Formats: sequence, structure tokens, C-alpha cells
Amino acid sequence: MRFSRNKKGPTVAQFRRILVKLSGEALMAPDGYWLDPQTLSGLAQDLAQATRAGFEIAIVIGGGNIIRGARMSAAGWIDRPTADSMGMLGTVMNSLATETALNAAGVAARTMSAVSMPTICETYARQPALHHLDKGQVLVLAGGTGNPFFTTDTAAVLRAAELRCDAVLKATQVDGVYSADPKKNPDAVRFDRLTHDEAIAKDLKVMDTAAFALARESRLSIIVGSVHAPSSVTALLQGKVPSTVVSP
Repeated sequence: MRFSRNKKGPTVAQFRRILVKLSGEALMAPDGYWLDPQTLSGLAQDLAQATRAGFEIAIVIGGGNIIRGARMSAAGWIDRPTADSMGMLGTVMNSLATETALNAAGVAARTMSAVSMPTICETYARQPALHHLDKGQVLVLAGGTGNPFFTTDTAAVLRAAELRCDAVLKATQVDGVYSADPKKNPDAVRFDRLTHDEAIAKDLKVMDTAAFALARESRLSIIVGSVHAPSSVTALLQGKVPSTVVSP
């Protein structure tokens, strides 16, 4: 595979407060069950290592391992707002499981949900969320934006902007942003750096356009990389493994 030249921009080493965006599918078991305890434990250990390395971590997890609202509504038997509301509940389930795994790994974690359910977890509000991060807790942010029609990618960028994060780490199946699917096209180019405008103009599918546009407006960098071995959240944040940085 060919690689693009580096462009000027912030280095990964400059980032300290990070919002990690994970897909719900990353938690699935090999047999297709919605949650794999071993995978979740390994992820929690990785995030614990990142906090010990001095990073402040917030997390947004999708709900695609349980339900995808857009796909369900496309089937035609349920409307999109209802389907998206069901998807938000899926993200709460994933977030509570992640909080539990982080606590077991010795990390103080707190789940906050944009969808109010006070008997289960704390309702998201910006000032308390900032307080939790300032105290060194890992913040697990559930419920997306709390509104239908918005993806958890957009929710991740929104929360990162609200919580004064330096960057969003988008954990994917590959080690960065490519010009085409590298599994299908051996000539695909991995970009070391992109601007938000380039990512939008090239219609790169790693995040939806609304997320890229909000990141551009907020001047928020996005790191795209794989968390599959030999990569890890910590290695990506320390710049030790390949990634793509999308920056202003």
C-alpha cells in the first residue's frame, strides 16, 4: 500500500484530553453475541493504561451490536425517531457494561446519559461532566445526542467540543483513513494527515459529514486508527502506531 506525505498540523503527542469513539460492534463476541466479556475486559485494561499514561478520557460507544435505528426504520415497519430512540437505549447498555469493566480494571468511571434515566445512571450535563473529568474519572457518555437522526459519531464530536477535548480518537477496523477500502483495493492510499475540508470533499466514510463539519467548526482534531493488536488506544495516543490525523 502507498502512503501519502505528511502535512503540517498538530502532532498526536500534543493531545491530552481525548474523546474515544468506539463502535458497538467492537464489543461483540466471535459467535455474534452482542457482548464479549473478554474483549470488554481487554478494552478496559487498555483505557486504564491510557489514564495511567496521563490522558484524560471520555468515551462514546455506538449501539450497532444491539440495534441500528437507521437500518430498522429502513425496513419500513417502524418510524425513524422510534428506531433511533431504541438505538439510544442500546448505547446505554454498552456504556454501563464499559463502566463496570473500567471499575474492575481499577479505573474510576461514570456513565452519563443524554436520555434521562436517573434510576440507572446520571443524566448528562456539561458542568458535572467537566467536574468528573477534572477529577480524573473516565466519563462514559451514553444516549448519543439524545435526539433522533444524529449518529453517535456526531454525538462524539459534540461532546468533545463541549468538554474541551483536544481530539476525538475514532477507533476503526483499519489503521487510518484510506482513499478506498484497503481490504478490496491493494492500491488504496492511507492518508497521514487530512484537513476537515479534504475529508468532506473526498466523501470519506470514516465519519459522517455532519461530524466532520462540526469538528471543522470547533477546530477539533480527529485521530483515526485501529485498536486491534498490535495497536491500542494508548499506542495511538502516544503516536507509536500508524494513524490518520484530520485537523483544521
